[in-house]
Amino acid sequence: MVLVAANDKLAAMRKVHLVVCDLFLPADIAAGVCADLRLPALEKMLARGASAGAAPSTGSGRAGDVGASLENYLCELFGVPCQPNGYGKYATPDNEARHARFPDGTTSHSTRLPKDGNQVAGYHPNLPPLAGEGANETLREFHVNAPIAPVSAAFDGLGEGCWLRADPVHLRLQRDQLVLLPDVEVGAGEAAQLCVALNEYFVGQGMEFFTPHPQRWYVRVDRLPDIETVSLMQAAGCNVRGLLPKGAEAASWHRIFNEIQMLLFAHPVNEAREARGELPVNSLWLWGGGCDTLLAKPADCGSSRQAALPALEGSASPCQGGGMNLPPRKTYDCVSSDEVLVEMFAAAAGIPFAGWAGQWRESLQGRVSDPPLRSHMGIGCSSEGRQLLVWTGLHSALRRGDLDAWRAALQEFETGYAQPLWQALRIGEISQLQVDILGGNRVRHLLLTRADAWAFWRRAKPLAQYSMV
Repeated sequence: MVLVAANDKLAAMRKVHLVVCDLFLPADIAAGVCADLRLPALEKMLARGASAGAAPSTGSGRAGDVGASLENYLCELFGVPCQPNGYGKYATPDNEARHARFPDGTTSHSTRLPKDGNQVAGYHPNLPPLAGEGANETLREFHVNAPIAPVSAAFDGLGEGCWLRADPVHLRLQRDQLVLLPDVEVGAGEAAQLCVALNEYFVGQGMEFFTPHPQRWYVRVDRLPDIETVSLMQAAGCNVRGLLPKGAEAASWHRIFNEIQMLLFAHPVNEAREARGELPVNSLWLWGGGCDTLLAKPADCGSSRQAALPALEGSASPCQGGGMNLPPRKTYDCVSSDEVLVEMFAAAAGIPFAGWAGQWRESLQGRVSDPPLRSHMGIGCSSEGRQLLVWTGLHSALRRGDLDAWRAALQEFETGYAQPLWQALRIGEISQLQVDILGGNRVRHLLLTRADAWAFWRRAKPLAQYSMV
């Protein structure tokens, strides 16, 4: 009886999908920053991972240094349809294209091609191997206009409509550049006052502002504008002059952008902030437009973080002008991350979410953040489950320009996650480990099975020798 139970467990073992942002540093600083780091488990994963077989992804390329983002990637993972890609086509994860397959026969993310077959910016069918690496890894490039706002708005408890994120930021003039500083600390009272002023100014113009969270603001519009935007994560620390909305209605939204700046500049809230030595909220960053018909909320939703139920297939979406609706897919049994955006997608797909724990095994306990979710969906990730882990700790350190924090975070990750995951793979506790590394405008895929973990002839090399370019 015990033997039968053990065999059943082996037949349905856990699969883990690990996503790490900004693991590989630029070659000119990598050696110095990575010196003396002890990363035996992580470096073995990188060396022994087998090809996932995926091809480069496509989308609407944007000029400048802004590349792939976590927002874009999460849309792919959860099957959320993306906005027009500049060719009049909607880029969706299931757009008619060839599908790569993993060794176990499952399908990876699709290569998305326009229906007319024309090549779009960022698509490279014969992408060469990365510098300094073997043939084990697969690289993809993608640029899409991710509709984050409706997913985020549902999470924050807002009603129906077409949404844009309108997050509070500070724009700093540095010589001839206007640099965006995110994460401006705004009190709830300050946010409410600025929201009132914005709505009074733009009354009758088909837009209404909301501030359900001090750092997450929104504007609801009568219809989704024909513009392409850049996410806040991508624009942070950059010169915004080349990152403003583009598209058929870009000029109108540049005017709105300027009017918002003038309104905020003269507001008493900002005068008081400057008197206290705090950064004024002198602009809003508009991005992530989409409509909430991507999600259909349950009628008895008791919490803004309660899982949204899928919309009916074939229902029209105002932001798509009709066509098939693609709600977030429930592709995992549990999700854990240090990034609230991941929690938003998990809630939209109806997947239990746990905050980032110090140790991998703690993440399996399922510290679900909201009691309604805990009672509605259960706790934890079973041994048969598929777990998604998304870690942005390295990205956060780089965004602050703190390389010492980057080193410390990576060393903790090695101890808390890489080593226990590697050991679990070696002993067969998990049957498959997929590692996706986001950096620049690309994603590298690695797939490991228990056999790969024992492939000692695939020699590990120092992390500093890996690069995304």
